[in-house]
Amino acid sequence: MAVPKVMGTEIEYGITVKGDPDFDPISSCVLLVNAYREDHAGEILWDYDQENPLADARGFVVDGEKYTPNQQENIARNKTLVNGARYYVDHAHPEYSCPEVTNVRDLVIHEKAGERVLEASRREANALLPHGTHMLLYKNNSDQKGNSYGSHENYLMDRRTSFKQIVEHLMPYFVTRQVYTGAGKVGSENRSHPCRYQMSQRADFFETEVALDTMVKRPIINTRDEPHADREKYRRLHVIVGDANLSEYTIYLRNGAAAIVLSMIEDGAIDRNLSLRDPVRGIRDVSQDIECKLELQLENGKKLTAVQIQSEYLDMAMRWASTRELDAITLDVLSKWQDVMECLVRDPMELDTRIDWVMKRTLIEGFMERKSLDWDAPQVRMLDLQYHDLRPDKGLYYILERQGRAERIVTDEEIAAAIHQPPQDTRAYFRGECLRRYGSAVFGVNWDSISFGVEDESIKRILMDEPLKGTKEHVDELLENSPTAADLVRNLRA
Repeated sequence: MAVPKVMGTEIEYGITVKGDPDFDPISSCVLLVNAYREDHAGEILWDYDQENPLADARGFVVDGEKYTPNQQENIARNKTLVNGARYYVDHAHPEYSCPEVTNVRDLVIHEKAGERVLEASRREANALLPHGTHMLLYKNNSDQKGNSYGSHENYLMDRRTSFKQIVEHLMPYFVTRQVYTGAGKVGSENRSHPCRYQMSQRADFFETEVALDTMVKRPIINTRDEPHADREKYRRLHVIVGDANLSEYTIYLRNGAAAIVLSMIEDGAIDRNLSLRDPVRGIRDVSQDIECKLELQLENGKKLTAVQIQSEYLDMAMRWASTRELDAITLDVLSKWQDVMECLVRDPMELDTRIDWVMKRTLIEGFMERKSLDWDAPQVRMLDLQYHDLRPDKGLYYILERQGRAERIVTDEEIAAAIHQPPQDTRAYFRGECLRRYGSAVFGVNWDSISFGVEDESIKRILMDEPLKGTKEHVDELLENSPTAADLVRNLRA
């Protein structure tokens, strides 16, 4: 039986400083991250010793050097937040990794909380910038100059499931899911065929099927084998093929449907061969097929559209679901997935309040019609970018939301609470509460460990290799009986 799909996302944001001719993205990111303040005290290291980004899921370790910053740089570039999230500088972008959650509704809440954290940071950072300059942030995946940055998903999986089987069943799914997960994009990049508009921000940048890298020759399926959990029991599927979405509905379906498909793979419920003859070409072709009519060549000789391939996965998911007792959220994902597929068959434009690429297309085409513009107009490019602006009063997605033209999944109150509160049903609760209660005594943090410097003793590292332990139910009594970090360490030893 499939393991629980503990999940999370890592979003890299676009950043620029208007009015600064000497804009340096790295120093701007450091300023941004450090502008965000929380109540807990202490300079906390991110524990790079616990990471192994060169391990490959195909059973080997890639040659290379693991990057480990010095202590000063580590502190300057990393923040671990009381809600269990990590907020840091990744290369030349600010990145927000939300805490681990057990269901896709909580994922929407915590990914959206990340947007609020970034926007709060931006406002604080702007107060420190020279007069006449101001920082802007975008939740998108491309600077339209040939550079792409990621929106990564992570899912807990059973280590016993063959990685070869995972690749076989996920490849057609990832190539075609952009019909409901794309963020929308004007034009093309990276030597892709010219187009006016396409579904996905990221599709232009995938150049191979399976590989470890995330920045050069990006693969559709990433092979990083870094579980951040008990390696004997689990793997973490690191998904780099998605877009950075703003629509709550799109995020909900993106992660919710993927979690279902992964559970089906573990349960042996994928009983159809949907392998594509050319996935790399396919992912670009699907993205540009905004009418959803193009047929893809399968290895078995059949031809199916992306919508038809997704409908095959949905049909298998419905059969799988009929043999199990599923929670209400999973059943809701299935219902929404079915509804979206029916809309895509009839007319994709029916999804103009739910799916990002359709919402953006509707907005842009309405503007073009009113202003008598074509797709090459610079105003159209600006409108594309403005959709992703994190400023609540300027970002076009947020304006649609306020106008009731974006279907919601969660509430503003839930998002506001998640800025300061970790999920209660994963180890993120223990991580976040330790930072809140014992911040000045916390020495280092990673997803699967937390280290304390207590009194005159050596650093004490507490391992957290079970994502479903360290929950509120498991540790609240322990925390209440541990007024100090030293008490906590002693109580854990007892």
